Amino acid sequence: MTAVEERKRETAPRKRRQRKESPFVAFRTALTAWLSRPLASFHLVLALTGVLTVIGIVMVLSASSVASYNPKTGTGVYAQFSKHLMFVAIGAVVFWIGLRVPLERVRRLSATATVVCLGLLVLVLTPLGSEVNGSQGWFRLGGFAFQPVEAAKVALAFWGAHILVIKYNIINQWRHLLVPVVPIALLMFALVMMQPDLGGTITLAVVLMALLWFAGAPKRLFGVILAGGLAGILVLAIIAPYRLARVMSFVSGDPDTSADGFQANQAKLALADGGMFGKGLGQGQSNWGYLPNVQNDFIFALIGEELGFIGCVVVLGLFAGVAVVGLRIATRNLDPWIRIVSGTLTVFLVAQAGINIGYVVGLLPVTGVTLPLISYGGTSLVITMLIMGILANAARHEPEAVAALRSQGPGKFGRLLRLPAPEPYRPPAKRKGTAARGGAAKAARPAPRTARPSPAQERRRSVREPGRRTAARTAANRGTAKRGTANRRGHR
Repeated sequence: MTAVEERKRETAPRKRRQRKESPFVAFRTALTAWLSRPLASFHLVLALTGVLTVIGIVMVLSASSVASYNPKTGTGVYAQFSKHLMFVAIGAVVFWIGLRVPLERVRRLSATATVVCLGLLVLVLTPLGSEVNGSQGWFRLGGFAFQPVEAAKVALAFWGAHILVIKYNIINQWRHLLVPVVPIALLMFALVMMQPDLGGTITLAVVLMALLWFAGAPKRLFGVILAGGLAGILVLAIIAPYRLARVMSFVSGDPDTSADGFQANQAKLALADGGMFGKGLGQGQSNWGYLPNVQNDFIFALIGEELGFIGCVVVLGLFAGVAVVGLRIATRNLDPWIRIVSGTLTVFLVAQAGINIGYVVGLLPVTGVTLPLISYGGTSLVITMLIMGILANAARHEPEAVAALRSQGPGKFGRLLRLPAPEPYRPPAKRKGTAARGGAAKAARPAPRTARPSPAQERRRSVREPGRRTAARTAANRGTAKRGTANRRGHR
């Protein structure tokens, strides 16, 4: 090699070796880029709702086929499944309404909805209501049944957020923080416990605590509420023999499957039989009467038996996705009402799923709440679809989503669902005389009437200081005369 070639080799830039990115890093980069898109939250809500609904349809078909068959009445194996499909269709319409209706109109109607729900909770305790499984909390009309407590949870979330947003500037005062949201919520608790329905009362309490949390209530208040709630649950469990039996069975861990812990023990056995990958769809023994109400409150046990540990992890991951997406929508919105409502509804759904899964796996005593979007049920399924529609609507009101939809058009889903373009958030105009948290509002506020001199005080001042006022007038006249002379000279 000659000296010239060696010199070129030394002076030539060295090529850097390109390191190959690991699959995990590439996946994280692609996921971050996709999540930064304006309508990512909206698409995630649609996907989660669809996947959970499909899982619910499949599991209800597997769980209800044996229970539906009754040769005496001529009921076929698809009776409950057909009714569940009808409720899914109604829920899809309600989801579209919640997605399309303006959120400002929902806020305006929240007070009316709360009053209507309170009236229904009173009427259901009269002979107009029907008793199902020891709880008089249903209205029956033909083959349909409606449970007003499910609608009351959503109405409380909408109306409570509206009141707390109005009182935002004075929410640091306990009287304005608690009244009237807490008294109305306590009235709902009392009406629901008169049915009695402990599961509905617990989920209503979750809605109330989520409202206060996202509104910025002090943390010591939640300690008081938790202590009072635990004391109330203890009292309610003692005064009702069947509730006390459930609690004692949970505390003692009674292995007797013929006692009050029958359902809880059978659910654990179903989960254990599933193993890692499950027995397969339709192959579970829980369908054959070994686990009562498997299509309602204990459908997660059937998921573990037929789909195994993998199926349970998938369902848990989907509800974790609901939690992440719902809180993402709450943090990315500017409207305080949308922020509180999105956070409250998300916590309510995830807490209800956590309570259901908790007592199926034996971590909580049995309370009787459904697994959202998966359990068989009419009112619960339709109301949950409405909540998911409201969350999807709130996702379209994120600032980046509003800018994209108003500049680039509604997109594929918007054209398919005929969704209007959302309006950008405009903060409400501040009222005169209302104190803001900063000092700028106080500085811009006009002076009070007592600080302004009255006409009588003006006359007294002019009498006391005649010389000063005369001198001021003389100086003003001289200035006018000078300006006039200068103007005449300029014209000349």
